[in-house]
Amino acid sequence: MQRAVRRPVTPRPPHDNPVRRLHARVQKAWDRPLTAYYLILGGSLLITVLGLVMVYSASQITALQMSLPGSYFFRKQLLAAAIGTGLLLAASRMPIKLHRALAYPILAGAVFLMALVQVPGIGVAVNGNQNWIALGGSFQIQPSEFGKLALVLWGADLIARKQDKKLLNQWKHMLVPLVPVAFMLLGLIMLGGDMGTAIILSAILFGLLWLAGAPTRLFVGVLSVAGLIGLALIKTSENRMARLACLGATEPRGGSVDCWQAVHGIYALASGGIFGSGLGASVEKWGQLPEAHTDFIFAVTGEELGLSGTLSVLALFAALGYAGIRVAGRTEDPFVRYAAGGVTTWITAQAVINIGAVLGLLPIAGVPLPLFSYGGSALLPTMFAIGLLIAFARDEPAARAALSVRQPRFGRKRAGGAVRDRGPRRWNTMRRRANAARPSGER
Repeated sequence: MQRAVRRPVTPRPPHDNPVRRLHARVQKAWDRPLTAYYLILGGSLLITVLGLVMVYSASQITALQMSLPGSYFFRKQLLAAAIGTGLLLAASRMPIKLHRALAYPILAGAVFLMALVQVPGIGVAVNGNQNWIALGGSFQIQPSEFGKLALVLWGADLIARKQDKKLLNQWKHMLVPLVPVAFMLLGLIMLGGDMGTAIILSAILFGLLWLAGAPTRLFVGVLSVAGLIGLALIKTSENRMARLACLGATEPRGGSVDCWQAVHGIYALASGGIFGSGLGASVEKWGQLPEAHTDFIFAVTGEELGLSGTLSVLALFAALGYAGIRVAGRTEDPFVRYAAGGVTTWITAQAVINIGAVLGLLPIAGVPLPLFSYGGSALLPTMFAIGLLIAFARDEPAARAALSVRQPRFGRKRAGGAVRDRGPRRWNTMRRRANAARPSGER
């Protein structure tokens, strides 16, 4: 009996896992040279536009209660957004040398204006904090907002120059004059009683020290001094102690502590559900929730757009923060690294403090949600800072190579009334050039 000949076993092709395929595509798109550029530009634009919509919705009742047109605050915010867009475009096109040259003039101007706030007859008090200057009519400016931008630019330029001279390994060069100047700005801010802006400025200072590679003991020392000063300022103020007592509050008034704003912010978020009650259909903005279009605009967003709307806002800020970290981590220019890290720390810390206060996880600090809340004084320097990030993202070698070979999709030149055939797009050439620019850290 003859045995049957066995056929050789051929290996089966590996199973094509759709999850792995999707992960590979996402990873490929994530590692493209212009990812950070598009994330910063698109994310900031979406946050600003959505913020304009929510400012219009949240401020209508407040404006009518003040006998003003319903679109009053929206029109002012729209004007500030238009000016801020011009600042963003200007900052995104400036060379890095010009940004460094502007550091000292911006710092000097911010210090002058912050000192001018304390002059009687010039400074204006709003909600108990004297940190505004009246410009005439209904327009006011808050110089402390420009102090954040000044500290980022000046601190980044200072640390970059000391790194070039190899001085950062000495603790006195690490701290002086960065920490004294930052404490001077903090003192001018605290003279007006603005604890929230002082916290953001402290976060920027710690971010710069961390990026500069400050030793742990030095970092902890500065943090301890700032913490003790902050604790003393909180203990000596009944208003700040009351804000701490409102953490986790469930009743608007508990004894002598008034937690009306904190509790009604939670009510607004709780009544929104998954998809919200609809744009413009908020109940809390009808006089129940104070500062509905400024500090607590995130609560109105949760009520009208629901959990989906608030998660979208969080996702946009997370993308913006990731892009800023990516720009800071992939550059070889020390100034770009420190400035990008400072701006990212500023925007991320302010967003966390604002949203944490609305959620009842942090004390109410009175800081707006960046690019989202009403307030031209906060919007203008923030949009200029976004322009900085865009300029830094464009300056990466791989991004420059990708932008230089990118062909326009529309408006091709015509020859004799017909569109000339230029052949297939040279995407492979762009990839080769982008991959060849290894100094940016692209994989």
